[in-house]
Amino acid sequence: MRERTGFVQKQYNQYSQHLEELFGCKVYKITLNAGFNCPNRDGTISSGGCIFCEEGGSFSRAHCNTLSVQQQVETGIEKLKSRFKAQKFISYFQAYSNTYAPVDKLEKIYDKSLLHKDIIGLSIGTRPDCVNKEKINLISNYASSHYVWIEYGLQTIHNKTLNFINRGHNCQDFLYAVNITKNKGINICAHVIIGLPGETREDILETAKALADLGINGVKIHLLCVLKNTKLEKMYLNNEFQLLTPEEYIETVCDFLELLPPEITIHRLAGNGLKQILVAPNWLCEKFKLLNAIDQELEKRNSFQGLKYIK
Repeated sequence: MRERTGFVQKQYNQYSQHLEELFGCKVYKITLNAGFNCPNRDGTISSGGCIFCEEGGSFSRAHCNTLSVQQQVETGIEKLKSRFKAQKFISYFQAYSNTYAPVDKLEKIYDKSLLHKDIIGLSIGTRPDCVNKEKINLISNYASSHYVWIEYGLQTIHNKTLNFINRGHNCQDFLYAVNITKNKGINICAHVIIGLPGETREDILETAKALADLGINGVKIHLLCVLKNTKLEKMYLNNEFQLLTPEEYIETVCDFLELLPPEITIHRLAGNGLKQILVAPNWLCEKFKLLNAIDQELEKRNSFQGLKYIK
């Protein structure tokens, strides 16, 4: 691997390394639960939500949601400083859809997350159908003083798949959200899931190609995992689809990276399926082994992010 600025440089534009280079210190995200809901779970769009989503709404459960946002920030900073020697932090609204509220309520919640002196950024996870120009303008206002990201859960560009997984939005909703967010001082990250039922490797790589020229700033790649008490669990137990093998996932991730522009930051290459609710695949629990295998596959190919990117 290449060496740069005193540490090992990955064959892809790793987000954590990008942050360290940008701010000159270790920067960690503090996962926050502000009590938001999701229009795909409360009946506004449909009932039951996405087939893969469990009760926590993809929240890491790092904090009890009975704590206020300020308390979650303070607790998170204390833990991350102690465990990882982190120095600066990003308030990360992760649970459910964190723009799914009136603008005045959003402003109060976001403001409270930025009060600590060591918070340098704001990251907001949401759905592409839960933003409008007014909400984007609000988020844009924070970009003058903080490092700001909005993370849109796309999952795939294929509307057939989005409908099958009961996502409740389509690709056009995502494109609209990106369009009204660009040029507002807000960094845009797209979440994708590799291994969705019915998608071939060619389908997955079409998503990479579509993202490549949108002018987004980051991509977060998740492996499809089966969690307890989800519709996907019932489908899995009924043998209605097959999960990817480790080898298939590693090869597909590397193919995906090769198609992305080198300047896009890679926020994640494998999700963190919580052990207590993870049904399958079990090999997801060996996250560092998986990440090392991706590094090794890129080295074996003599490859890197952007190798096959054509503007």
